[in-house]
Amino acid sequence: MCAKTRADMTAESRAALIAAGRRAFAEKGFAAASMDDLTAAAGLTRGALYHNFGDKRGLLAAVVAEVDGEMAEAARKVARQIADPWEALEAEGAAYIELALDPEVRRIVLLDGPAFLGDPSQWPSQSECLAEISAALAQLAEAARIRPVDTEAAARLLNGAALNAALWVAASDDPASVLPRAAETFRIMARGLLAD
Repeated sequence: MCAKTRADMTAESRAALIAAGRRAFAEKGFAAASMDDLTAAAGLTRGALYHNFGDKRGLLAAVVAEVDGEMAEAARKVARQIADPWEALEAEGAAYIELALDPEVRRIVLLDGPAFLGDPSQWPSQSECLAEISAALAQLAEAARIRPVDTEAAARLLNGAALNAALWVAASDDPASVLPRAAETFRIMARGLLAD
């Protein structure tokens, strides 16, 4: 039987803390989740949390990155089911907005994330989304499917519109009634890029 390496133990500790943080942040919110409860749920000490993440805010950043990555993958999965590149891009943005109704996404990524980590447009996961949208728009431009436009500017505006729509849905008093308005307006705005 092989002994675990230090790297294996560190990876296990990180994973346990992220899982405990994810549960606590989803159920109680970042501010109400105590570090003692987090570490106890993970079967670890505060020292392990400090070593792996620096502090509770560092743990939140790791949890947000995980959940936001899952959001992006869920939206991409919707897009992959659509053959037309424009319709896929539009559906991906709308799917991202719709994920604001998921209680875990709403609390962790769209409410507590911006409140405690700052501007979501600066998060690494948003940079990845922006790069993917830019690439998709460049292909659509090459195929003359969209108007002659600066694709970086268009990608930033589409990405920002989807993100801000999701933030609006999550922060509203009645997310279920705001969602259709946000998603439909996103689609109308996005279609302004289509070639005549």
